[in-house]
Amino acid sequence: MVPHVVVIGGGFGGLAAARVLTGKPVRVTLVDRRNHHVFQPLLYQVATATLSPGDIAAPIRWILRKASNVRVLLGDARTVDVVGRRVVLTDGGVLEYDFLIVATGARHAYFGHPEWEEHAPGLKTLDDALVMRRRILLAFERAEREEDGARRLELLTFVLVGGGPTGVELAGTLAEITRQTLRNEFKSIDTTRARIVVVEAGSSILASFPDDLRDAARTSLGRLGVEVRENTMVTSIDAHGVDLMSGDAVERVAAGTTLWAAGVAASPLVKTLGVPIDRAGRAVVESDLSIPGRPEVFVVGDAAAFLHRGEPLPGVVQPATQGATHAAQTILRRVRGEMPRPFVYRDLGNMAIVGRASAIADLGWIRFSGLIGWLAWLFLHIAKLIGFRNRVVVLIEWAVAYVTFQRGARLITGNDRSTKWPQ
Repeated sequence: MVPHVVVIGGGFGGLAAARVLTGKPVRVTLVDRRNHHVFQPLLYQVATATLSPGDIAAPIRWILRKASNVRVLLGDARTVDVVGRRVVLTDGGVLEYDFLIVATGARHAYFGHPEWEEHAPGLKTLDDALVMRRRILLAFERAEREEDGARRLELLTFVLVGGGPTGVELAGTLAEITRQTLRNEFKSIDTTRARIVVVEAGSSILASFPDDLRDAARTSLGRLGVEVRENTMVTSIDAHGVDLMSGDAVERVAAGTTLWAAGVAASPLVKTLGVPIDRAGRAVVESDLSIPGRPEVFVVGDAAAFLHRGEPLPGVVQPATQGATHAAQTILRRVRGEMPRPFVYRDLGNMAIVGRASAIADLGWIRFSGLIGWLAWLFLHIAKLIGFRNRVVVLIEWAVAYVTFQRGARLITGNDRSTKWPQ
């Protein structure tokens, strides 16, 4: 009997595992709650109306269409029965496995304040990006109609919680929109006077980057008019702003739009594995990424608590793809009767874009900032996008946005409770 490998998750980790197992003597089932794979590093560009959802996503079935031994299922995994070697889906379906790879990723976490999510959406899926885009664009529409000066100023204030790459990239792009894209489109408001505040609880934004690149990012954000608040905690979020604490000082920032780019937590599915988890809900794994006592079950990416040089791996693409690749290769070794090897993570560097023609890049052996960093960021992300069509479309959209300052995806669609017009 050919071993059956179940892969939960169609993100970077799940796809990496499926590709390694393609054409090998195993039967693979990849299950995901959505039918598409999203290039998450560019989600913020959907949220800020630079790109459309279809530009950074592709159907999972299309991606794996040539993998004859890989079956793709649309389904939501609810629990894992590690004793019975079964994955139970929310619709009652059951998938039995010989090997399992859990690559479910993470969702945003609000540090014990789930009520904040209604007022400060996070950014992990296309749906999240569209909610963010709607709230950003509606803020200007509401400000255009507002007669009260104080309320108008509130509507034109944006607070981004979290000073990591997502928060910084959102802030930089949002600043460009307010100062260039929308500059002459409204008659009652001056969009260039919009206030953008990045709040970071730690001692520095972009903590994973070297000091010189952090300084370059601060300079670029300052040039765009973005306020950076470091060593500042958010203590409360509501529909009209946030409360901040820096040392003993408490401050209220009235803001019509608050966006969340801070903490994350692993998928709740991880808890059903019955193994120790860390504070972020990630499974504590062995050196080969399998879970204790179950060498046939692997957890990778954002769902795994794996230490690299004494620190947890960051929740970015590299750990997910490298970990999933290692897990798939370990499964093939076990099928051949070989001993597993420990997972060794290779840090290939970090990048973050900080506005127009400005980015920082730390590749380990070399560092870039400014225009060179921006060009490196552009070409790397184009190369990593899935599908020739997406690469061409995104390149054209970026070229048009650079030349004209326009964002072609500025459409207000859908609805949610927090974006309804006041009655």
